Amino acid sequence: MSGTFARYAAAVLAFTVGVILWGAFVRISGSGAGCGNHWPLCNGVVVPLAPPIATLIEFTHRMMSGLDGIAIGVLVVWAFRVFPRRHPVRLGAVLTAVFLATEVLIGAALVKLEHVARNASVGRAYSLSGHLINTLTLLACLTLTIWWASGGARLTLRGRATWLAIPGLALFVILGISGAIAALGDTLFPARSLAEGFRQDLEPAASIFVRLRLFHPLLAVGTAAWLGFYAAIERHKAGGLNLWLLSPWWMQMVHLLLADLAWIALVLVCASALQQPPVSADQRANEMASGVPRL
Repeated sequence: MSGTFARYAAAVLAFTVGVILWGAFVRISGSGAGCGNHWPLCNGVVVPLAPPIATLIEFTHRMMSGLDGIAIGVLVVWAFRVFPRRHPVRLGAVLTAVFLATEVLIGAALVKLEHVARNASVGRAYSLSGHLINTLTLLACLTLTIWWASGGARLTLRGRATWLAIPGLALFVILGISGAIAALGDTLFPARSLAEGFRQDLEPAASIFVRLRLFHPLLAVGTAAWLGFYAAIERHKAGGLNLWLLSPWWMQMVHLLLADLAWIALVLVCASALQQPPVSADQRANEMASGVPRL
């Protein structure tokens, strides 16, 4: 039964990545204001009739998010029915639901604050960063749920392995934030040539979204070097191609997909490095008696 649960959780993870990719397409296509500043309604109605393409794209993302919420709700109920009390799968499923809820609330705030479409305010950089951190946390919780459901050991958050894992995770999050800002800069201020793009990056009066995108490839190199040292993860090659092709929408989508897959792989590598040794029956009985569960 746990194997079936793990496969279902993996399917939910795949669908969640799809929702994230469609959310990126909403930004790339400038459709974030397709439902106006209305939430949860779309332009004041439940289901828009004969909507323009921007509204259709945004409304589709909302429907996909709703389906993802239902799927994760099933995941939580199933986890509590299949796995015993204090099993880490229960914790992973609950945290997944919590961070999906905050993901939806952040999305609603973006709409209400109008941090969508062509908005180039500094506030959008902060909201975009918060959204990205929440998204990565959601993916991490769902990935760990699959790990534990597949027989992965509990985690121990102490010792040398922990201190080696933390920099990699932190660097990846910072890299993701810089990538999100760079992608938004490419969308809001597209360049007609590579040379023009570099001139925009160095222009003192340029938007913060343009000036910060120069740091993304530098962070990518540093992060890849650390991850190569830590877990022998090969750095994906989409970043350079993305720059050379002036960030077309399809390459931004591929870039994000590879970034999400790399993050999931990193979480699994860290879980493997941090897993606890097998616990004997006597140790398990003592743990249950003490009432102090481990992750």
